[in-house]
Amino acid sequence: MLLHSESAGMAYSFAMRKSIATVVALTLGLAAIGAAAPGPPARNVILITLDGVRWQELFNGPERGLLGRDEKAITESSSYKRFWRDTAEARREALMPFFWTVAARQGQVFGDPARGSLAHVTNGLWFSYPGYSEMLAGVADPRVDSNDAIPNPNVTVLEWLNRQPGFRGRVAAFGGWTVLSSIVAAARGGFPVGEGNRPVPAPSSDRERAINDLTNDLPRLWNGNQVDAPYMQAALECLRERRPRVLYVMLGETDEWAHEKRYDRYLDAIYRGDRFIRTVWETVQRTPGYANATALILATDHGRGDAAVDWTDHGQKVPAAERTWIAVMGPGAPALGVRASSTASAAQVAATLATLVGEDFRRAVPAATPALPDIGVRAAAMVR
Repeated sequence: MLLHSESAGMAYSFAMRKSIATVVALTLGLAAIGAAAPGPPARNVILITLDGVRWQELFNGPERGLLGRDEKAITESSSYKRFWRDTAEARREALMPFFWTVAARQGQVFGDPARGSLAHVTNGLWFSYPGYSEMLAGVADPRVDSNDAIPNPNVTVLEWLNRQPGFRGRVAAFGGWTVLSSIVAAARGGFPVGEGNRPVPAPSSDRERAINDLTNDLPRLWNGNQVDAPYMQAALECLRERRPRVLYVMLGETDEWAHEKRYDRYLDAIYRGDRFIRTVWETVQRTPGYANATALILATDHGRGDAAVDWTDHGQKVPAAERTWIAVMGPGAPALGVRASSTASAAQVAATLATLVGEDFRRAVPAATPALPDIGVRAAAMVR
């Protein structure tokens, strides 16, 4: 009787384990099937660019040799005290805390050479207007070969989305550079652009009028450009009060301070840009209609030189300026972190932006470069 009972118990135990294993396998299989399906698109998308920010600072933090003329000047500099840390990971996080503690962890980043990742512009000119046009039109156009304020001959993703049902009148752009409205062909596209002396193109509140008044009172540091602060505030006010579904913000101080050979102010502009990005993201996460329904793209229009003699410059004579970076987070952008063994181009931003909100830009512009890989699917589907 004892042997029979033991045998029956063993058989029952085996049957139970097999049954449990079957249930677990079935559950995992169903989860995998569900995960492989496309996730719901974002309702809104925000694109923020930081003009001419090098991949060196983004991935490694400040470059020690650019902080001062000698070791004493380096260690006594305010930038050293604010941003220098013992490791590249700690330095980059000190310089761009939101990017590295939130965006890179919750989204994905392209362009880290240490991970075998290349991000670049394809226009061959490596300066601003061609870079922005490539980014927003999805293709490099040899006709765009200067920084002159000539309306973009290409249909940008912003202009195209503003014509689509559900997006009409829900697109806006802001930036201090007076060429911005030409880059996005705002007159043809029919959406508001805050630039130059009018961060708010059509103010209707005391706060919006105050932003414009303050901008007029600021000193003019550069020809055709302005400090970023009023455009940051105008974009935030637009987000809170006008509720765009597509928002583009061009931050330009980084490039201006680099051309002025002010590495300290270049770093400070990066840090403030990161703080603005955090403010935007935290604003959308507490705003109904935006919370958990908004995707974010971060990018740059070109790189810069990679040595002390040419870090301030870019253009065809500076081949290193081809190298850039791109980051994406939010619905439709699986949390894959810093991508390895990958190649991305600025031209992929346009289709990526449209894909994130469930639209197909290449249907209208077949020549546009496809979206970044793995955009528009749930994270679990990316498990290899």
